[in-house]
Amino acid sequence: MKGLSQQEFIAWADSYLRGELSDEERARFEAYCAEQPQHAEQFAQHKNFLSDFNKTDARINFKKNLSYTAEHYFLENEAERPTKVLRLWNKLKLNVAMAAAIAIVSVFSTLWLTGYYANLKKTTTDYSALRRDMNNVKRNVNAHNAEIKNIKSDKDNSEAMHFGATGFMITRDGYVVTNYHVITGADSVHLQNHKGQSFKADIIFTNPEKDLAILHINDSTFRSVKSIPYTFKKQDSDLGEDIYTIGFPRDEAVYGQGYLSSSTGYAGDTLAYQISIPVNPGNSGGPVLDKDGNVIGIISGKQKGLDGAAFAIKTKALMETLYSIPADSLRGNIVLGNRNLLNSLPRTDQIKRLQDYIYLVKVY
Repeated sequence: MKGLSQQEFIAWADSYLRGELSDEERARFEAYCAEQPQHAEQFAQHKNFLSDFNKTDARINFKKNLSYTAEHYFLENEAERPTKVLRLWNKLKLNVAMAAAIAIVSVFSTLWLTGYYANLKKTTTDYSALRRDMNNVKRNVNAHNAEIKNIKSDKDNSEAMHFGATGFMITRDGYVVTNYHVITGADSVHLQNHKGQSFKADIIFTNPEKDLAILHINDSTFRSVKSIPYTFKKQDSDLGEDIYTIGFPRDEAVYGQGYLSSSTGYAGDTLAYQISIPVNPGNSGGPVLDKDGNVIGIISGKQKGLDGAAFAIKTKALMETLYSIPADSLRGNIVLGNRNLLNSLPRTDQIKRLQDYIYLVKVY
């Protein structure tokens, strides 16, 4: 059986412990644990954790029930033998409190010994979203301010740009996808194409769990395009497949080439790929395409300390996000193109065609 991610295995183990599996499924689970010593050890630790947790919960409930019984007994028998019962209750109360404290210490000791806290810290420090570093932006703040002051629009836009990233068009009428971490907290969003034209965009829908945001260009100067030259690949791509991206790690489009190095993302995430492409702050939200010009993913982050270890959200997650957008949030239906106009072109011509559909996302 294919190795499972930590989340998948824990979910399977919980079903086993709750007795939700058939005899055949239980046998398959036990066989898997026998073949995977690491997961077998993880299952034993998880089982012990749940056992300690349930014992603690039972003790707490017993304490509550005992308190309720004692209080009602005192009310009903106020004039009769309160001293003996009170002594008994005080003694039991102390024992229950000590037992609960021991159980809680046991639970947290188990988490510490199994490396739970170390893994949690590692997870939060090893992975970084590719938001543009503020220190890099500061070098250009004065230039940005000078340019913004010269912009004549219906709305005064005199505040400095926060940071930049990448987005790309998914429909001919102006729907664009980028990362959620790029636009979170934004007051306004503008999209700039490779010709220098800038368009105001509205945030239509966000999916923080999948780190996706859907934008729509809402600008009188924007004109719908005839078609989108690429399609979105729904099935998983193969390891070692030749891939490339175009993004905005700086204020002009940059091309990057590499290969697909893992069918899962960071910490075994099944909705992402690991890709071997050099990416930098600003590449967030950029498309990942295969050699035929099909979009297979969206760049989202990288692993600190490992050059070329980047991650891309699979197009499957994008499709799920699009289907979940409430109808009243849309500006017309989202219709994806079904014709690939890039597959017969050499790479240089593919890139020339793509540049009109990829944007520098400016967040203010």
